[in-house]
Formats: sequence, structure tokens, C-alpha cells
Amino acid sequence: MCILFFKFDPRPVSKNAYRLILAANRDEFYHRPSKSADFWDSSSEILSGLDMEEGKEGGTWLGISKKGKMAALTNYLLPMINKNAKGRGALVTNFLTSDMDSYSYLKKVALEGHLYNGFNLIAADLNTTRGDVIYYYGNKGDPEPVFLNPGVYGLSNSLLDTPWKKLQYGKQLFTDVIQHSQDLTKEDLVQELIKVMNNQEPTNTVILIDAEGHVTFTERTMLNADVDQWKTSSYQFKLQI
Repeated sequence: MCILFFKFDPRPVSKNAYRLILAANRDEFYHRPSKSADFWDSSSEILSGLDMEEGKEGGTWLGISKKGKMAALTNYLLPMINKNAKGRGALVTNFLTSDMDSYSYLKKVALEGHLYNGFNLIAADLNTTRGDVIYYYGNKGDPEPVFLNPGVYGLSNSLLDTPWKKLQYGKQLFTDVIQHSQDLTKEDLVQELIKVMNNQEPTNTVILIDAEGHVTFTERTMLNADVDQWKTSSYQFKLQI
């Protein structure tokens, strides 16, 4: 099960507070080929993992750009999938590389939603001067993108905040941690969030964005499909806004 929790407050009162705290598990087949999170090229503009499965190369499930675009994808659980449907990972990479704002992009995606197997997509414009804007669209839910008010959200393999027991339990654990986020060092906060997500999924990701636009992106990846072998990578940069 893929699970994503995030809390955002576009204009935090305290300089020690975070504008965005996100923790996610990527639930994919253990041997599905992929690249761990890294900047795509020498420009160091876009940061994400990348799908390397034949025919779906270059797609991703979670990514962020220095220009303040962020997107995250989960699959929608269905009894059957269409093997000829378009690759869902491209929905994230296309947003990260486009000049469209989050609402306009998801509006366009909504018109083509029937071409994909079930999915949920979060798209964000993170702007230090104008404030952060986040929208959600699921092709098995509302036909229009949904504007998200500041708050805490949970997303899994159904619609946003579907009251599944595992999702609700994880959301409460996530909330308990972030309530004390200002009392923790950045490193300790990351570790506490990884503990919340701690299960046997092959990838855990934590993204922190502080009041001034400093981004910390941490990924914990399983090596060789071995639950006893993990690699942790961390990247830090400031939004270019």
C-alpha cells in the first residue's frame, strides 16, 4: 500500500515552523527497475526518483523542483487494470517540467483522466512571496481539481482522506510527530517521520520546507530487496523564488 501524509501552512507564524511537512512510502514491486532520488541533470533543477521500467522510463511518483513545483502520485486500487493505458508516472514529470500552474495542469489532466488507470495526483506551487497553493485530483473522484486548505491530509490507494483504518492510524501518528516539530532538530524530525512510515515498503521519502523556503529532501531506499539493507540520501536547497 502506498501512503502519503502531508501538512502544509502557506504562511507559518514562526520562523521555526515548516510550511510543508510530507512523508511518503512508495509501494511498488520490489524488483521494478527504478533510479533512487537525485537531480535529473547538471542543472540540478528537478529532484526525484525515476521509473526505469520498459515503456515507462522517466516517470516518477514524487518530485520537486527548485522553482517550487512539487507533485506526488498514488495508484488507485482497482480489481483490474488496463495494460494499454498511459503511464501514470508521466503525470508527475510533466508537471515538474511544465510552466502551467497546479490548477491549470490538473484541469488539463482531468480532461484526459480516462486514458489512465486509477490514480491520485497532488500538485503544488510553492512560492515564498505569494504563498503555497496545493490542488488534488483523482480520476475516480470529483471531475474538477480540488483546492486544499491548510491542514493535515492522508492519501493512499483510494481518494484523498478515505477513512481506511491503516490510513487513519498513520495520519494520527504523523500528526503526533508534527505537533512537536518545532521542538525537534531537523535531523530528529526526519527520523521520527521515517519511523511513522517504517514498514517493509522499498522507499520512504520525507520532504521538509521551512518558512524561508529551505528544502530538505530525504529518501530511504531498500537495497537488493533486502529489508536489512537500506540506503539514505539527503538533499538540501532553497526554492528559487
